[in-house]
Amino acid sequence: MAKLKVYYDGACPRCVADRRRYQAFSTDSDDPVEWLDISGRDEELRRIGIDPYLALTELHVQDEQGRIHRELDAYILLLARTRRLKPLARLLALPGLKPLLSWCYRRWVLRRLRRSGRL
Repeated sequence: MAKLKVYYDGACPRCVADRRRYQAFSTDSDDPVEWLDISGRDEELRRIGIDPYLALTELHVQDEQGRIHRELDAYILLLARTRRLKPLARLLALPGLKPLLSWCYRRWVLRRLRRSGRL
């Protein structure tokens, strides 16, 4: 498998903790992941087609073909790459569950950004 690039909010303690958790669970994978903190990368994000505001409010993952995956689709792609997290990826992708989880995710992110004064 080729390398994924994960664009995450390095100023978010929860996001940093999630990154560490993923790395701990992905020890069974030969698939390297490049983690890129979006802080101060607005021009770089725009060059690859990511709106900096959306990068702040949604996880973005760039696959080996250069396609950008957002929000839950990004999580699903990332989690499916490691054996121990693949069942969670399948759960997140369930048609009836995905819209609800997406709605909850957006609410949580906006609340987090408001509380931190970054929205």
